[in-house]
Amino acid sequence: MNRDGQDDRKRIDEAATLAHAAAPRWARSTRIVRARLLEGLASALEANAAHLVEIADEETGLGTARLNGELARTAFQLRGFANEVNHGVPYRTVDDHAVAGAPPAGRPRLTRVTAPLGPVAMFSASNFPFAFSVLGGDTASALAAGCPVIVKAHSGHARLSQSVYRIAADVVVEQGLPPGLLTMIDRTSREANAYLVQHPRVAAVAFTGSYQGGVALWRAANERARPIPFYGELGSTNPLIVLPAALIDGASEKAQTLAASIASGSGQFCTQPGIICVFDGAAGDDFVGKLAAAVRAQRPHRMLTEGIRQAYEAGARTLAAHGGARALIEPAGGMDGMDGMDETDDTGNRGGPAAQLFETDTPTFLAEPALREEVFGPASVVVRVKSADQVLAVLDAVGGSLTVTVWGASEATDDNRRIVDGAERIAGRVLFAGVPTGVAVTHAQHHGGPWPASTAPQTTSVGYAAIERFLRPVALQDAPDWAIAERSGGADVAHGQTAQRTA
Repeated sequence: MNRDGQDDRKRIDEAATLAHAAAPRWARSTRIVRARLLEGLASALEANAAHLVEIADEETGLGTARLNGELARTAFQLRGFANEVNHGVPYRTVDDHAVAGAPPAGRPRLTRVTAPLGPVAMFSASNFPFAFSVLGGDTASALAAGCPVIVKAHSGHARLSQSVYRIAADVVVEQGLPPGLLTMIDRTSREANAYLVQHPRVAAVAFTGSYQGGVALWRAANERARPIPFYGELGSTNPLIVLPAALIDGASEKAQTLAASIASGSGQFCTQPGIICVFDGAAGDDFVGKLAAAVRAQRPHRMLTEGIRQAYEAGARTLAAHGGARALIEPAGGMDGMDGMDETDDTGNRGGPAAQLFETDTPTFLAEPALREEVFGPASVVVRVKSADQVLAVLDAVGGSLTVTVWGASEATDDNRRIVDGAERIAGRVLFAGVPTGVAVTHAQHHGGPWPASTAPQTTSVGYAAIERFLRPVALQDAPDWAIAERSGGADVAHGQTAQRTA
C-alpha cells in the first residue's frame, strides 16, 4: 500500500473512532439537545451565506441565484428535521399493555421503541453542493435520528465542503457536543471509499452519485462480515409520457416547460426527464417539433466538472452515432460541435454544453439498451409510441426510476389506469402535472425508486420520512418505566402512556 493509501486509512480510522465514541451519547440525547444542534447549523449556514455562495459559484458555476436558493433549502430542511425531533418522531413508541392470562389472549407488556443505527458514512453528491453535501438532507436526517455522521466530501466542491464543515464543527463545539458527532474526510481514493464503507465502526451508508460508483460501494457494504444498510441513489432517466389529451389545448407552452426542465441546471438534476414518450400522429409531430426548437434555444451554464462535461459529450455522441436514433438538433459545427458554447454568450454563461434531443421508435428503443442509458446532462430521447401497450413496454424496459410523469391522464379510462399503474410499478414519485425537476421537502415526499434508481426503494432521501432510514425497531418486554422514559427524548412518559399506544 502506498503512503497516500495509508494516510487515507488513518484519517478514516480517526473519524470512525471519534464517531463511534460519540454514538452512545448522541443516541440518548434529548429532543432539546438534538433540535438545538440542527437549528444552530441552519443559522450558521445563513449567517455565512454570502461567503459560502461565492465559493460554491467559483467551484461549480451554478450561479448565485440557484446557490442562494439551495442554501436556503438546506437551512429549511435542517430546521424541518429539528421540528420533527421536537415532535418526538425519532422517539416514538408503541405500547401494548400487559394482559393477564395465558397466550394468545394473555401477554406481557411490550413497548416498541426505535434505536439509532450508529455512525453513518455520508457520500456527498456533485450536483447539489449544499443540499446533498456536508449539511444536506442525509446529514440532517441522520443527526435527527441520533446518528453521528462521517461526511465523505465531493471533490467537485472541495473548498466549499471544507468551509461548511469548519462552520458546522464550530457549532458542535460551541454547543458542548462531542467532536465525533460530525467528522469529514476528503480527497480519498476509490479504495479508501470502500474501506470507509467496510469500516467496522460504520453502521450505515448514505450515497448519492453515479451508478458505477454506487454499485461498487453497495457491493462493498454487502461483502462485509456483517452487512450494513446502504441507502444509495444511483441514477434515473425519469420517463415523461405525453398522452394525446395533454396536447388538446396546444403544444407550445408544454414544449417550452419541458425544454427548460431538460436543460435546467445544465441537465445535472437526478430528476431530469431523459425519456419522453410521445404518441404518433399530427399532434405528436407538432409537439416534438416545438420541443426540438425550444431545446435548441436553451443556453445551459457550464457543467460541474470537466469530467462530467466529457462524459456528457461522450454519451451524446454515442446517441448521435446510434443507427436507431435520430438527432433532432444539429449543433453548430455538427456533432463534433457539441461543445460549441465555449465562448461567453449574452447571458454570461461560459463553457456550457449544447442541449440535445434525439428521437427513436418503440421497437428500436426496446431492442437497444444503449438508448436507455442515462446521459447526465441536457439531453433527452423522444420515444414515439402507438398505444398504451407500447408505453407500458417502454416503462418496463426502463426498470426503476425516481420519477415518472404522465401528462393528460385526467380521465379515468382503462388505458390511463394501466399507464398510471405501470408508472407506479417503476417509480418512487408519479407526477400528473408539471415537470419532475424540483423536489419539495415535505412529509409526503418520496425520493427513491426501484433498482437502478436506488438500492432501497422503500426509503426516501428527501423529505422528513428520511429519518426512518437510520432507526431500527426494538421491542422492550416488561421494561421498567425508567428504561422507556430514557427513550422518550426527555418527554414525560407515564406507564402505558407513550407517544403511540395500541390496544
